[in-house]
Amino acid sequence: MKSGMAKRVALVTGGSRGIGRAIAVALTRDGISVVLTYNANKALADGVVREIVSIGGAAATYRMRVEDRDSVRHVIGEVRSAIGPIDILVNNAAVAQEKPFEEITDKDWDLVMGVNLRGAFACSQEVLPDMVRKGWGRVINITSIGGQWGGVNQVHYAVSKAGLIGLTKSLAKVYGRNGITANAVAPGLVDTDMAAGELETPAGLEKVKNIPIGRIATCAEVAHAVSFLASDRSGSITGQTINVNGGMYFG
Repeated sequence: MKSGMAKRVALVTGGSRGIGRAIAVALTRDGISVVLTYNANKALADGVVREIVSIGGAAATYRMRVEDRDSVRHVIGEVRSAIGPIDILVNNAAVAQEKPFEEITDKDWDLVMGVNLRGAFACSQEVLPDMVRKGWGRVINITSIGGQWGGVNQVHYAVSKAGLIGLTKSLAKVYGRNGITANAVAPGLVDTDMAAGELETPAGLEKVKNIPIGRIATCAEVAHAVSFLASDRSGSITGQTINVNGGMYFG
């Protein structure tokens, strides 16, 4: 496996479907070896690996619970031994939950924060020493428009994504002199399973009507932004949040 995984190595958390899958495929087309993680559905993850191999890429998949530090440390150690150190980290794994603020429980809050924010913190902390040693690295956090303009029925989700933007800026300041950039990509409404519930609500339908480009984004469009940020072409871009939202938010 190690001999087949040449060039740079990217770890894409939550890479078995939706935006994560599109990112894994896009990075493959850039000549990057991809490791993708999944939480529960191994069959979906294996399908992405087969797709990548079919287009001439190299990929592997591991089960990782990003909210569990032991799981994160174990998987990254396995990748380091079997494939090599991670050059590009895409913190994409996330959970969303539609719930009125007054009904959010501590358990709900801890789950969303654990996956969406603490998971990105743990993965970043575990891979950054290798990036520092190599003098090059990319950390790309998939946040959300919700983290920029707040949430109504997903307050805990919005808070977690706002925190991810803060993490991005902080990593950019701490590690910029080590040849490492940290950026966030903030999608608006995207054609994914996660967004399907919101798109079925009156508020969601109203949002679509008011998108300046007249449609929601595709997973591939988000992946193209990640592909650029993962490349050498983006070397002077760090600490930024790149909006892929069709003009829903201009901040």
